[in-house]
Amino acid sequence: MSTVKLSVVVCVYNEAENIKPQIERIAQALEAYEYEMVFVDDGSKDNTLKELYSVEHPRLRVVELKKNYGQSLALMAGIDYAQGEYIATMDGDLQNDPSDLPRMLKIAEEEGFDMVAGNRANRKDGMVLRKIPSRIANYIIRSLTDVHLKDYGCALKVLKADLAKDLGLYGELHRFVPVLAHLEGARITQVDVKHHARQFGTSKYGLSRTFKVISDLLLMLFFKKYMQKPMHLFGNAGIFLFIGGMLINFYLLVVKLMGYDIWGRPILILGMMMLFGGIQFITIGIVVEIQMRTYFESQRKKPYKVRRVQGFEGL
Repeated sequence: MSTVKLSVVVCVYNEAENIKPQIERIAQALEAYEYEMVFVDDGSKDNTLKELYSVEHPRLRVVELKKNYGQSLALMAGIDYAQGEYIATMDGDLQNDPSDLPRMLKIAEEEGFDMVAGNRANRKDGMVLRKIPSRIANYIIRSLTDVHLKDYGCALKVLKADLAKDLGLYGELHRFVPVLAHLEGARITQVDVKHHARQFGTSKYGLSRTFKVISDLLLMLFFKKYMQKPMHLFGNAGIFLFIGGMLINFYLLVVKLMGYDIWGRPILILGMMMLFGGIQFITIGIVVEIQMRTYFESQRKKPYKVRRVQGFEGL
């Protein structure tokens, strides 16, 4: 069993001026706990690494990535190297407040939540560059994933270590940690946390982030609804197209038998495209279904997760 209660994972990219104040605030907030700080440098081009290595703190661990991989993979690296029973995540720009962590950890422990997410109730960043894209993204995610949180973009979270290490943060999926946790069957709650204006450095977010969220959301919807039953997605679409194409072609056959010329009609092209498209979708569904079964069976994975088994276990 790990003797570390809480690992604080902080991903940084060009945040040199924020390093020492961040470490001091975390240490002050968690002085009553067995904790560690895991700072992941995601290929910074300024003096971030120099600042990290200049700090002599017994609870500081620095994970230096070879290049800039993006926030998701940097977060995955930090989680992989974390040793705590619980893992906290936060940004390295001093906008999250470490003083919220003890309260979030207490809620996770005493109330049995697998993840406690922060909600920036009183945000202190720019209206155009941050708030509007964030509100758009929150609304889209909340509407389509059925995971009802007020603020998905707040990096301040406390998770059980086994949950955090099983999230699979590939690509740009750090935005969807609550959705990924929900897919793992996690019990999630959200609490209001403090938020501060950025003092040093420049923001890495903007309006373009909203479009990335939308593209990643399509992947999340597939994971949530069709990951273990892909035939329900591709098969239903294929059957719809196939039946539509058959009806159109049957209509054209009747028209042809009545003596009318059907060659060159746009509806003929549409009917054939729907017919062959339907066949392709059904075929893709069958292939992906076989792949999913192979994935689970070859690795002896179970398509379900058990939270607890209690009672008589035999003699």
